[in-house]
Amino acid sequence: MSFRKQAPAIQNAVDFDLKLPAIQQFALDNNIPVYSIHGGTQDVIMIEFVFFAGNWYEEKNIIAAITNALLKNGTKTKNALAINEHFEFYGAYLNTHTYSETATVTLHTLNKNLEYLLPVLAELFTDCIFPEEELTTYIKNAKQRLEVNLKKCDFVANRLIDEYIYGHNHPYGKYSTIADFDAIEKNDLQDFYQANYTNGKCMIFVAGKLPTNINNLLNKYFGNLPFNYNKELQKNYLPVCNKTKKHSIINDTDGVQNAIRIARSFPNKQHPDYNNAQILNTILGGFFGSRLMKNIREDKGYTYGIHSFIQNHFHQTAWMISTEAGKDVCNATIEEVYKEMKLLCNEPISNDELFLVKNYLMGNLLSNQSGPFQVIAKWKSLILNNLNEDFYYNSIHTIKTTNAKDLQEIANKYLNPADFYELTVL
Repeated sequence: MSFRKQAPAIQNAVDFDLKLPAIQQFALDNNIPVYSIHGGTQDVIMIEFVFFAGNWYEEKNIIAAITNALLKNGTKTKNALAINEHFEFYGAYLNTHTYSETATVTLHTLNKNLEYLLPVLAELFTDCIFPEEELTTYIKNAKQRLEVNLKKCDFVANRLIDEYIYGHNHPYGKYSTIADFDAIEKNDLQDFYQANYTNGKCMIFVAGKLPTNINNLLNKYFGNLPFNYNKELQKNYLPVCNKTKKHSIINDTDGVQNAIRIARSFPNKQHPDYNNAQILNTILGGFFGSRLMKNIREDKGYTYGIHSFIQNHFHQTAWMISTEAGKDVCNATIEEVYKEMKLLCNEPISNDELFLVKNYLMGNLLSNQSGPFQVIAKWKSLILNNLNEDFYYNSIHTIKTTNAKDLQEIANKYLNPADFYELTVL
């Protein structure tokens, strides 16, 4: 029995011995791998289908995103209204999303309703027809959103900085235009759909309080589909970086705030420097108590928020610093960013600061194991990046054992201002 008058002992997160819950795996009759985590107390389940159908594999700009968005807008037997009403009737949530390399279709539902929902979900992967009226409406709305967003300095900055790092024709660097939407035809969607969904490479991730017959249910409705897990995906792109490192764009002559992006190319998760760089990034600008936040937000008052992060791409990636600041303090903000980089290069991080960040990072890892949905997300990230649990445990080991000297070496290797692209958009 707990003694409520005595506070529990406080334990530092760095002292935790974290273990990543094991994942179960089996294959459908068509060799599609299914990864599952059983857990939780509520009778809910998440099923996510991951297709290698991101813009990395498109021949025509924005085809991947539009195809994914219109998956539930009409099949040979059901129109968009019927499909959406069917999922709503059973209290289910069906979401689609497109990334650079992959595209997902995610179902959240009660276990008892799976038999009613999975057949319709399977129909979306084989019988989509992309009705002309749905495509016309989508393009009209997308063009309107784009026109509105192009007036926002942060939206423009996000587009341009990726172009400078990777090149406009690289999947990570290209962006949509009004002309791209006008060039879309129904046949483009049907061809991409057949190649990358109906006959595409697919993986399935399942989490929640799994029913005992979950394997049989998935095999019943998806094991006979023409998915091709062994499909060769050999498309490669080389970044074509912009040679000019500093750019200043006036997007709104009446604007009062600049969007600032400072970024450089960086190796992906498989590089040996990645884990230490993530720790250094956290110190620089990766959480609310970071150096950039303390200096530029709290001390100088130049911005409401400033963040640094390493992009999560499969192939090449980038280290990015992002903020918005008044145009009268734009240059001063950039100077302070470089000042903080220089300090990390020239001065060892104090033990107190490093201990704080280590506890923060270990606490994040702990919170990411708070339920089956969080655990499957961690496993999905590992699997899609061709990593295993060794990467997870190596990251923990790095957090616990890295020291100021290790991080100073990483800072001197990667935080050279000359290596960074600098963009301001007013």
